[in-house]
Amino acid sequence: MGKDVMTLCVLAVVALLFITEIIPLAATAMGGAIACGLLGLLPLGQVFSGLSNSTVVLFAGMFVVGASMFYTGLAQKIGKGVVGMFGTSENSLMLGVMLAGASLSGVLSNTGTAACLMPVVLGICAGAKIPASRQLMPLAFAAGLGGTLTMVGTPPNIIANQALATAKLPGFGFFEYAWVGIPLTVVGIIYMMFVGKHLLPKAELSADQEIKQEVDATSHDATKQMISGAILAGVVLTMVLTDIDPKSSLGAFSMRGKITLEMAAFIGAILCVLTKCLTEKQAYASIDWVTILLFAGMMPVSAAMAGTGAGKLIAETVVGWMGTPTPLVLMAVLFALSCGLTQFMSNTASAALLCPIGVSIANQLGADPKAVVMAICIAASCAFATPVGTPPNTLVLGPGGYKFVDYIKAGSGLVLVSFIVCMIVIPVVWPFFP
Repeated sequence: MGKDVMTLCVLAVVALLFITEIIPLAATAMGGAIACGLLGLLPLGQVFSGLSNSTVVLFAGMFVVGASMFYTGLAQKIGKGVVGMFGTSENSLMLGVMLAGASLSGVLSNTGTAACLMPVVLGICAGAKIPASRQLMPLAFAAGLGGTLTMVGTPPNIIANQALATAKLPGFGFFEYAWVGIPLTVVGIIYMMFVGKHLLPKAELSADQEIKQEVDATSHDATKQMISGAILAGVVLTMVLTDIDPKSSLGAFSMRGKITLEMAAFIGAILCVLTKCLTEKQAYASIDWVTILLFAGMMPVSAAMAGTGAGKLIAETVVGWMGTPTPLVLMAVLFALSCGLTQFMSNTASAALLCPIGVSIANQLGADPKAVVMAICIAASCAFATPVGTPPNTLVLGPGGYKFVDYIKAGSGLVLVSFIVCMIVIPVVWPFFP
């Protein structure tokens, strides 16, 4: 048995354990990474490499920044204000949360967007007396949808442009993605408000989260609330500036290359402790280790899929089954393949693997590759059906009290809706035979 097939076997077992939750999710993820090392599917030195991944640091930092908003009472204060604006209706709150998440994610990292908004959403849920599980998953989904709005919304969008440039073809404009991104986001929000919400669990917050939301009145210090809010605002602003191209008209404000999202988050966390917005003990307790270990465990498994050629094997097998497809069939199959891979594999890796394949086959058919490439990169952002498909999904897992199957229930329908929207919109905007 080749290493590629062995990797797929490990992934199948991990997927089964995720769905059944016979053992804890974090144990399954870390066990998958260890299995890849023991079977020689990746170097032993990389088995725990996920723990040093910069996104793990981002998670930890933002958990602390978010907790400081609870311990100072700022999150509850913001929550009450938003409740006053949108009312206590679950739908109206979901609309506000998803619009905010999608809008910010269009120009910011979707991970950074979800990390920054999560504490605010938790505060809103506390103020409206709504279980956080009703709003956090929609937030994560909105962050994924918003990434389809611009070229910098998510890495697969940039990879799509690179694939076209490599083939010496004109690429997409900065806002050209919005032709499909806007209808996709609008339909996605409508779906979650009227269909998806019925598939969301009504899990109450964990005891730890309840403690965070019921902070003793003596900690509701106005000065500390201002400091906590200023720290969060500073972190968000820094994240915005790291996404500005130094060569653009706003280049003078760019922080790219000078500071990273992770550094911004951790500096914010340190400041929260130094300014006594929360204690050191509270900061440690605020980190959700299930989220950290789940993400860290799946990173090496994803690396094994890429390194052993398991992802490539899936792609070649599916493409081989197609024979000589029509351009529309090709687009549909590669969308499904990209979307399937990205549920367990990095969306960046999925797009990097499939975009060149899409360009090559489209050229063989004499069709313009733009539609196929756009379908692949959009599908790579539709990682809604698992908590490990994209960092925002993982980030809300613990605070929302979700199980693996909750993502399958609520996210699978959104994947299907996204597929339908793309099959309708993409060929119209980017014709196969212009």
